Amino acid sequence: MERIGEITRATKETEIRIRLNVDGRGEGRLDCPIGFLTHMLTTFARHGLFDLELRAAGDLEVDQHHLVEDTGIVLGQCFSRALGEKRGIRRVGSCLFPMDETLARAAVDLSGRAFLVFEGALSNIPLVSAPGGPGQGPASFQTDTVEDFWQGFVQGAGANLHLEILRGRSDHHKIEALFKAAARALREACEIDPRAADLVPSAKGTLESPGVIV
Repeated sequence: MERIGEITRATKETEIRIRLNVDGRGEGRLDCPIGFLTHMLTTFARHGLFDLELRAAGDLEVDQHHLVEDTGIVLGQCFSRALGEKRGIRRVGSCLFPMDETLARAAVDLSGRAFLVFEGALSNIPLVSAPGGPGQGPASFQTDTVEDFWQGFVQGAGANLHLEILRGRSDHHKIEALFKAAARALREACEIDPRAADLVPSAKGTLESPGVIV
């Protein structure tokens, strides 16, 4: 049986709908006004072998924070819903991911407890891309929102996630390596352990899901 989570979250700041198939083929169908975030979620889906459908809109006239953070929250909630009581999963996963001069490390525990350690070593200088269309100036991505994304994710998923850059120069490479490492760590954590397919992987007998996040 495919494990699927689908969430729609609408506030006065953002409107986000995500459908996630944990047991997918890495296909992404994304409608997001932030090009760099689309790029990161596309690579996240591919490396995690997650099928991901996303439609996102938000108050970009303010800045990118609300949309990026809320996307992380909803994605995390989709993982929580797709995995249910988490019976049979490996629960933990890790990945050391090299990308040219950058080396990223991710470790995750789908414990039901939300905690993020983020050591991204980012400059917080926006990444600038080509103009989005006729008459538009260059677009940019606020790199300081990457930590906000993952903070939202752990809250939504009920996950303990450690992300760190061990070395690197390019902020683009650092962020992308972190998304790829996180995807592969989550892929491992979500996999069914054939030796314990009927067990919840906790000595307590339960892995509590997070509450509703507003």
